[in-house]
Amino acid sequence: MEKIVECVPNFSEGRDAAVIGAIGAAIEAVGGVKLLGVEPDKDYNRTVVTFVGSPDAVVEAAFEATKKAAGLIDMRLHTGAHPRLGATDVVPFIPVRGTTMDECVELAKRYARRVGEELNIPTFLYEYAASNPARRNLADVRKGEYEGLAARLAGPAWKPDFGPAAFNERSGGTIAGARKILIAYNVNLNTADAAVAQEIALRIREIGRPMKDESGAVVKDERGAARRIPGTLKAVKAMGVLLERSNIAQVSINLVDYPVTAPHTVFEEVKRQASTLGVEVTGSELVGLMPLDALLMAGRFYAARHGDPAALSERELCDIAVRELNLSQLDPFAAEKKIIEYQLSTASST
Repeated sequence: MEKIVECVPNFSEGRDAAVIGAIGAAIEAVGGVKLLGVEPDKDYNRTVVTFVGSPDAVVEAAFEATKKAAGLIDMRLHTGAHPRLGATDVVPFIPVRGTTMDECVELAKRYARRVGEELNIPTFLYEYAASNPARRNLADVRKGEYEGLAARLAGPAWKPDFGPAAFNERSGGTIAGARKILIAYNVNLNTADAAVAQEIALRIREIGRPMKDESGAVVKDERGAARRIPGTLKAVKAMGVLLERSNIAQVSINLVDYPVTAPHTVFEEVKRQASTLGVEVTGSELVGLMPLDALLMAGRFYAARHGDPAALSERELCDIAVRELNLSQLDPFAAEKKIIEYQLSTASST
């Protein structure tokens, strides 16, 4: 069986088409990889790139893209709504076909070593590749973002896994790892109040929010750690943001294990929570690609409300899901471009 690995690097540039194009070209110049998607976001000032290929080719393409970003993106000038650590913010390797998570861990380490040694960028490992439990969660590694990286590097607890323990002012830091397929999914509200979106995010995300007493002070346990009120959904990370281009608030969500919590599940829960705050959900948005199974799960869920989903074709179920989730509210949703399996089918036929 042919080995296929997916890589979804995030770059801290979502406005300059020339820079974004150059990064994409650096990936496409590597033989053995297929560029599946390039999705810039001007408000986040961030671009999510998706490509697949053989293990060695994917590592090479990821490195070349990082090298290109280091030459073109100056983090001293960067602003954007999304948390970020550096010019190449995060680079996950994901097993797709004929590969294992352990193999992707080794790919992440190979990539991180090259970035640290050849580009002099402090590089940290996360998720399944994490060197210790404190670095497994991406948000923990990214805490303080680019602006706080110099201070973190000054302490021994955050010595990078690869590269110098010195602040690279231009490029910041890079985070590499191996993970399961993640679905980046945003739910849109009929308000421009990001505080409302953040309140919903706190209610639904697995980690929830810190518990506070009557005076507003955070309640701590016997070890001094903050006690937390868990959110309503498992395997969900979320935050509220303002999408300036559309003047709407979004609940920006990462579904880290979609069989546990699927897009339609979080969509319905956001609707439920929004209604208690006097706002409505107007649609949603997929950033990057998603597995076909996740869209079919949504199609079957909504089809079951009106009849027998078993009588419907795969395409009909997809169409129902796109309509019910209103995935085309902000930009047209084309299944051929947004579904991993459809993209892989196209790649294998070319």
